[in-house]
Amino acid sequence: MKIRIHFILIMMLLLATAVSGKTFRKVGTSAAQFLKIGVGARALALGGAFGALANDASTVYWNPAGMITLDKIAWTGSHTKWFADINHQFTALVIPFSGSSSALGLSATFITMGEEEITTETSPRGTGFFWDANDIAVGISYARWMTNRFALGITMKYISQNIYNESASTVAVDVGTYLRTGYKGIIIGMSFSNFGGTLKLSGRDLIRPYDPNPANTLSTNVDSRLYTEPWPLPVNFRVAIAMELVGATDGFFSSFDNRLTLAIDGLHPNDDTEKLNLGFEYSWREMFFARLGYGTGYDLNELAYGGGLKFGAAGSIFTFDYAFAPYGELDNIHHFTIGLEF
Repeated sequence: MKIRIHFILIMMLLLATAVSGKTFRKVGTSAAQFLKIGVGARALALGGAFGALANDASTVYWNPAGMITLDKIAWTGSHTKWFADINHQFTALVIPFSGSSSALGLSATFITMGEEEITTETSPRGTGFFWDANDIAVGISYARWMTNRFALGITMKYISQNIYNESASTVAVDVGTYLRTGYKGIIIGMSFSNFGGTLKLSGRDLIRPYDPNPANTLSTNVDSRLYTEPWPLPVNFRVAIAMELVGATDGFFSSFDNRLTLAIDGLHPNDDTEKLNLGFEYSWREMFFARLGYGTGYDLNELAYGGGLKFGAAGSIFTFDYAFAPYGELDNIHHFTIGLEF
């Protein structure tokens, strides 16, 4: 017992020190920023503190090792309308394998926007041509119990960004761990996300005529390609802990009908300062949920809250979750997620 308590204290110390460093900000030094947009209204209402809680289909984003906690096939889908008519969609399917202590996951994230007419200095009212942009990330995940308390998960994903006639793509890996300490329902999770290649735009608009030798009239208008810099992905290291303050079996305080869970995530991104996310989830009979989240180290959206419903029918479990996140002068964002377990 003493070893477990000491281990938990060490992990909490690491969590605190991971977000205490004072470094300069490196905003704008990585590509594919859409990978940093959290998914699932439940997790977002908890302020993004979901790396250890990680027990629904959206865990393929937060910590792929958390898939191992699901004992039924689980699907989730979410839609969020962001600023400037930008739409964010996420869907995931997790399939646990009975008897093999493992699970398989599939996920996809889409960022889309409507077409806009191109304007120039000479045609400020429009040229009659249109442009758009979209981002895509598609992944396949696998998780397995390595012991009766420790699980490991990995995600391989393809990432693509497109704007007008230019595009860039690469592949990346997410790795996560999930540990049941066996003490008061405390869970420790870690994840390392978006480790992979770089993104470098290419496309027909980068082809320009070039005259390498103006004195030679035979070498005019040679096709050349403008050089674009490669940019790294937004790599992120997450350390998380979750515990039941109130619960039927594992809580510090016992209650059959009520559950109160505390979740804490520390983040170390490669393109910004460290961040700390804190979330509380209250449940009544695992049917009605209220959630509150707070994050430090953010310019906007430090506070989030929401709720959810869960009910069973015909052997299946249906969930509906909502999260509200104020972004100051930009706008208020509403997140909606539906889920199914069968």
